[in-house]
Amino acid sequence: MSNQIKYLLDEEKLPKTWYNLAADLPEPAPPVLHPGAGQPVGPDDLAPLFPMALIAQEVSAEREIEIPEPVREIYRQWRPSPLHRARRLEEALDTPARIYYKYEGVSPAGSHKPNTSVAQAFYNKEEGVKRLTTETGAGQWGSSLAYAGNLFGLEVEVYMVRISYDQKPYRRALMETYGAQCFASPSDRTEFGKAALAKDPDSPGSLGIAISEAVELAAQRDDTKYALGSVLNHVLLHQSVIGVEAMAQMEMADDYPDIIIGCAGGGSNFAGLAFPFLGAKLRGGADVRIIASEPAACPSLTRGTYAYDFGDTGNLTPLVKMYTLGSSFIPPGFHAGGLRYHGMAGMVSHIKDLGLIEAAAYQQIGCFEAAVKFARSEGIVPAPESSHAIRAVFEQAEQCKREGTAKTILFNLSGHGHFDMAAYTDYFANKLEDRDYDEASLQTALAALPQVAAE
Repeated sequence: MSNQIKYLLDEEKLPKTWYNLAADLPEPAPPVLHPGAGQPVGPDDLAPLFPMALIAQEVSAEREIEIPEPVREIYRQWRPSPLHRARRLEEALDTPARIYYKYEGVSPAGSHKPNTSVAQAFYNKEEGVKRLTTETGAGQWGSSLAYAGNLFGLEVEVYMVRISYDQKPYRRALMETYGAQCFASPSDRTEFGKAALAKDPDSPGSLGIAISEAVELAAQRDDTKYALGSVLNHVLLHQSVIGVEAMAQMEMADDYPDIIIGCAGGGSNFAGLAFPFLGAKLRGGADVRIIASEPAACPSLTRGTYAYDFGDTGNLTPLVKMYTLGSSFIPPGFHAGGLRYHGMAGMVSHIKDLGLIEAAAYQQIGCFEAAVKFARSEGIVPAPESSHAIRAVFEQAEQCKREGTAKTILFNLSGHGHFDMAAYTDYFANKLEDRDYDEASLQTALAALPQVAAE
């Protein structure tokens, strides 16, 4: 069998629907709450930020939601993405495990993010929106929205976490190439950014701060909406195209995963792969063990509190019940910028609370060690975010070796690292550090969690 399992790009094989896990959950996820009233938010509460089509998807309990043909037409440029059997890696690890990876780095922006950026840009254009604001950590989401915005004739303004803005100049250049404007966050362009700079002129920034800036600007103009690259239900929905394809591809390979692994920051690429398989399990299908792999320096699932919290540092967003480190938490500036969010997607948090998934946290040096071994075996340089999934794969493969069990492991290689070579340069020069979060700052952030009567 070929190391690459990819079916033809035709009308029958490119998915026609996204999968919605909400339809198969044993109990519904806790509602999103209005921060003032403490009651579930309604469409009117979200309308200043999102088009109505996305709001409808956010609260939908339908199992399958049709992918609009204009979105599928753009998807055809890179979808279905390939599924590879990592035979050389299996040999390098000397493991009896069968390792597969779904490779999302083939998209124009080099990651899984266009799966939702294209859909979000389409729905905003349909509603007459002219301009989108957003945040980005590592720059994968910002470049993806810049790409999609250009396709649909939308202006895009991106607020990039300062430490990543400095670490990843080529991501910034890619956004500008696609036509977007990119600013370091915290910035002097918003009231919240100015306040953050006044508090700490040398702030490395955080996704929570960048979200506050983007939301503040979106709320000021009627022709502007806000776009989020992870966390929300409609984002996880759009990413399910990954898992829907993977299920068909695994069937072609005459195999089925025993273990599914994805890196997790906000939760979108992890959910995109895992949710369709979890849904099948919940409907009586084959059992599968699912592991979310996160950074030890920003460990929301393994160290956070499951509670209602704001999605941003400025407390401008509705309250979501999630595993959180506190909305004011600012992690150290490790290289996996896309995994620096203080919380986890509400749906991912819910299934973690139900015991349907596991979580593990890893330091960045061990992740880069795994990434380099993967690159030397499979030829693809992983994004620093994806290296966390690879590190977890190595751990499971080693366990298979110890036990002598030939389990099937499937993971999501969510993006390539071509714009992150400075991080690899630092790794080879022994300049990377395994930096832990500050425990006192974490406790301060958790102490400030909003008090919600619904809990």
